[in-house]
Amino acid sequence: MRWRSFVAVGDSFTEGMDDPYPDGTYRGWADLVATRLAAEVGPDFRYANLAIRGRLFPDVVANQVPEAIAMKPDLISFAAGGNDVLRRSFDAHAFVARFDEVVGRLRGTGADVVLFRFADVMAHLPGQRLVVPRVTLLNQLAGEIADRHGAILIDLYADDTYHNPLLWSTDRLHLSPAGHRRVAGQVLTALGVGCDEDWLLVPEHPAPSPWLAARAADLRWAGQHLAPWIKRRLTGRSSGDTVTAKRPALGPVGD
Repeated sequence: MRWRSFVAVGDSFTEGMDDPYPDGTYRGWADLVATRLAAEVGPDFRYANLAIRGRLFPDVVANQVPEAIAMKPDLISFAAGGNDVLRRSFDAHAFVARFDEVVGRLRGTGADVVLFRFADVMAHLPGQRLVVPRVTLLNQLAGEIADRHGAILIDLYADDTYHNPLLWSTDRLHLSPAGHRRVAGQVLTALGVGCDEDWLLVPEHPAPSPWLAARAADLRWAGQHLAPWIKRRLTGRSSGDTVTAKRPALGPVGD
C-alpha cells in the first residue's frame, strides 16, 4: 500500500452531507475511504478532511489547496465547482484555466489525485436549462484534466445507479448514506483496494408516486429546501458560513 496519508478537499460532497454520525456531524465517502485505507496500512495512516459545505471553487483553491499541499500527503481528493455552476455569475472560461492549474499543482507534489465526474443530480432538480450545460462542462473537464495530469478519475456520471432517488437525501442535492457508501466503494475500487460489498449494493428503485403525491412532495421540498437556498443566495450567505473543517489536521482515523 503506497498511501500512508490522505487529504480530502472540497465542499459538502466531500464533507459528507447527508450521512450523519450519531453526534450529528457527517461521515461521507471520504471518511469511509480513509477508514478502509487505515485498515490496510495500520496505525501509522493519517487522514485530514478540509471540505466545508457551501464552499465555492475559488475559496477551495485559495484556502484548502495550500493547506493540503503543506501536509504533503500521498493521496489527495479534489472535488469542487458544484456550487459554482448553480450561480448566475459562473465564468466558464476562468474556471477551465483554474481547474487545470490546480490539478497540476496537486500532482506536482508527487501525490496521487482523485477527481470526479459528478452524478446527474439535475435530473430531479429545477433549473436544468441553465445548469446542465455547466455540469456537462465540469464533467468533461474532469476527464480531460485527469488524462493530462495522470489523476485518478471516478466517473459517477456514467453510473445510472445514481438515478435511484434512494441514493439521495431528502434535499435532492446531497447523497444519502447509501449514496456515500457507493461513492466510497467506487473510489476504493479505482485505487485497487477492496471494500465491503454492501457498499456497492443498490437499494431497490422505489415505485413511482401517483401524480398528486409527487406534486405534494415537490411542494414540501420547495418549502423546506429550495426556499432557504434562494434566501441564502439573495442575502449573500452560505450554509457553511459558521462551519469549520471537521478534520483540519492529519491524524489517525480514529481520532
